Amino acid sequence: MTDDTTSTDQSATDEQPPTASATDERAVVLLSGGMDSATAAYLARERGYEIYALHTSYGQRTEDRELECARRLADELDAADFLRIETGHLSAIGASSLTDDELAVADADVDSDEIPNSYVPFRNANLLAMAVSYAEANDCGAVFIGAHSEDFSGYPDCRPAFFEAFERVVDVGTKPETEIAIEAPFVEFSKTEIAERGVDLEVPYEHTWSCYRDDEPACGTCDACAFRLQAFQNIGVRDPIEYAERPSYADAE
Repeated sequence: MTDDTTSTDQSATDEQPPTASATDERAVVLLSGGMDSATAAYLARERGYEIYALHTSYGQRTEDRELECARRLADELDAADFLRIETGHLSAIGASSLTDDELAVADADVDSDEIPNSYVPFRNANLLAMAVSYAEANDCGAVFIGAHSEDFSGYPDCRPAFFEAFERVVDVGTKPETEIAIEAPFVEFSKTEIAERGVDLEVPYEHTWSCYRDDEPACGTCDACAFRLQAFQNIGVRDPIEYAERPSYADAE
């Protein structure tokens, strides 16, 4: 079910060329409630897009906290719409520590190039497919996703080539008059660069959640917590959320 929120018109910044039509001024943002998606949403707003926020609950361990954060961010962004979709199939398929209680979430290894057991098989294709449906139904000209370079070292569905290929699928699989760009603005960014950009954008990171293990406090030792803490430590800003442990990761970048 869709939750109606108050819409607002946003003007494009001087850095972004004016959009050609009302369609181009609307964008779906995959708003997980995490740090990266929140920053992508604030960037989309800065570029002049009216936000249609899409949140998916797929059986992940911290889905309740993520939903709470996503709703709060949508309110802060004055999103035109907030849609939550619950899907059970990724959890039923399993093979990820995010959705399978029999698999433990591993401690962080920020130097590893191996695909971690938190990888949800082909998740981004599933999420983007839903986002494109939502975008086409609402005449949106773009779909934003917060994936970044440190993701695609471990997650194959976060690579630039994946997003380029998916955009071609969108072109083929939608109505002839439909034009939807897949925007992954941080695909060449490190987590540290995202944090720095988000601070400039005044993203309320206190209303975001990244931990793979716990709803509150964040564990501080899973991969997601480690990369997040490392990013804030690298830019000299204290991460505003609460942690059970707050190790130093700054030297590991």
